[in-house]
Amino acid sequence: MEWTAAPLQFAFGCGMVAAMLSYFIGLARWWLPIQLLFVPALTAALSLKILPAYYLAAFLVLLAIYWSTFKSQVPLYLSSVKVWQALDSLLPAAVAGKSFEFIDLGSGMGGVLTHLAKIRPDGHFHGIESAPFLFIISWLRALRQKNCQLSWGSFWAEDLGKYDVVYAYLSPVPMARLWLKVQDEMRPGTLFVSSTFIIPDQSPERVIETEDLHASTLYIWRI
Repeated sequence: MEWTAAPLQFAFGCGMVAAMLSYFIGLARWWLPIQLLFVPALTAALSLKILPAYYLAAFLVLLAIYWSTFKSQVPLYLSSVKVWQALDSLLPAAVAGKSFEFIDLGSGMGGVLTHLAKIRPDGHFHGIESAPFLFIISWLRALRQKNCQLSWGSFWAEDLGKYDVVYAYLSPVPMARLWLKVQDEMRPGTLFVSSTFIIPDQSPERVIETEDLHASTLYIWRI
């Protein structure tokens, strides 16, 4: 592993310029360290003389995980066990001979769905995931639960009117548009639950602080 000070200094200079431009054009703050460190990391990686095949493999894995994140601006977030437990308390009360429908918009690795499906066999739990790798993992996990189903695709094409509880853990970007979809499609009396991200200019009916590692908050609206 060899590099000289000059290329690294130049790389950090490029990173600083990129980070400054990102700041001034208003990109999200989490872009700043990425812009700052991308060129220095690339410079260091080139000095390691790694075979191109490894870069291709890493790219394909990341593509399978993040897929259309560049378009949706919804990265991978995993809900904690404390969030799972809080969601359990929001499900409809058990009634003999009656079931309910729950959907996770962007189900990730399927933790929410498989947990709830196991402890509430009286419900039907649905998930939608667009990233191929995450869909496969969640689909395999859901095979053990007869009341759990996974679909690959975009939740924008899903009719939310079929569900009693709709759960989303997305990002700030789609929340305003999603709220319009919720209002247009969900039935009166059903619940919309958003983890961490609030709907602009809409006060939730209820807020649950989960006190997990990420201080996750559930925002709840009854339609």
